[in-house]
Amino acid sequence: MWSTLFRFKYGDVEVFFGPRLLREHLPSIVRGYRKALVVTSRSAARVSGALEDVESILREQGVEFTHYNGVRPNPDTRTANEVSDLARREGVDCIVGIGGGSVIDVAKTASITARSNLRAEDLLAKRVQVSKTIPLIVVNLTHGTGSEVNRFAVLTHTGTIEKKGFVARYPNTSFEDPLYTTSLGAKQTLYTTLDAFYHAYEAATSKRTNLLVASLAREVVFNVVSYLSRVLEKPSDLEARTRLLYASMLAGISIDVAGGAHLNHAIEHGFSGLNPDLPHGAGLAMFGPMVVYYTHKAVPEISASILKHIDPTIKPISEDADKARRVVEEFQVNHGFNERLSDYGVDWQSAQRVLDLILKAINERYHVMMPFPVTREVVVRIVESAL
Repeated sequence: MWSTLFRFKYGDVEVFFGPRLLREHLPSIVRGYRKALVVTSRSAARVSGALEDVESILREQGVEFTHYNGVRPNPDTRTANEVSDLARREGVDCIVGIGGGSVIDVAKTASITARSNLRAEDLLAKRVQVSKTIPLIVVNLTHGTGSEVNRFAVLTHTGTIEKKGFVARYPNTSFEDPLYTTSLGAKQTLYTTLDAFYHAYEAATSKRTNLLVASLAREVVFNVVSYLSRVLEKPSDLEARTRLLYASMLAGISIDVAGGAHLNHAIEHGFSGLNPDLPHGAGLAMFGPMVVYYTHKAVPEISASILKHIDPTIKPISEDADKARRVVEEFQVNHGFNERLSDYGVDWQSAQRVLDLILKAINERYHVMMPFPVTREVVVRIVESAL
């Protein structure tokens, strides 16, 4: 069943899922467009083979295109504005984003602002209504982002260390083709998979959880636990890649239904805003076990129902919070993750620059999701556990 191709509509996005479906369905989707802007990072789209396939299809369908390949991890508003300006200057009538969350978030933002007087900073400042956007097609290259199926985006405000998630838009069309994830290296495979894990865990343990979110989260963690080792041992294992991509997609939907993530993402955004070289999934993995400790203490029943896929002996009681923390930490270590903030040049002195920003974000945006009261002391202890 894993190789069965399928399509479905969620929100405003039509999702195509399965191996080798891009070449089958993209031609009919781009047919009729005059000019496209293809948005990528420096090399991932080319290495995966997705960029070559998209360019070939655009040529076959007589669609002109221009290419922006300057998206970096943890992108800022300046990058999004550059892409928006290029789209406006070239007069494109569709945008194709090929990449992970960073590329997709930039493409989302540009598709909103290019036909308006808005800048990316305006979207970070407040929720805005835009009457006309540029049609957006995304080709997802990782099994972590979730941005390809939900309405959120994340950018850092240029000139600051403030990284914010915001409601952007759903893509019009999303391609989830696991063939393009087989070129992910071991570290990116691990980082992005852990990103999906924490999307699911945080959505399910938030104050906005429900039966659907909890069900999605359990399926996510089951697939992560079942297939991550296989992919790390054999990167070309297409069944395992498909299962992890499926998990990531469900995790993206889970945070969309719940309305976002909570404490782990609030803290991580602070530190990858401080140092954009910190991979998002790596940051989540550093803070995650201690976040799990506090979360399990507050909502042990739902936490245990998710973590049982890692260790079925975890009990749905607050007294098992430290065991839950150890189980998650050991799962990460056993799959090769042992990084610390110090590996990215962050010490306690520099970490203190971020604390007020994190607490501000929690009080302004994340508090509606938090399953327990978050004090400065809690944030400090979580940060110290990652140094």
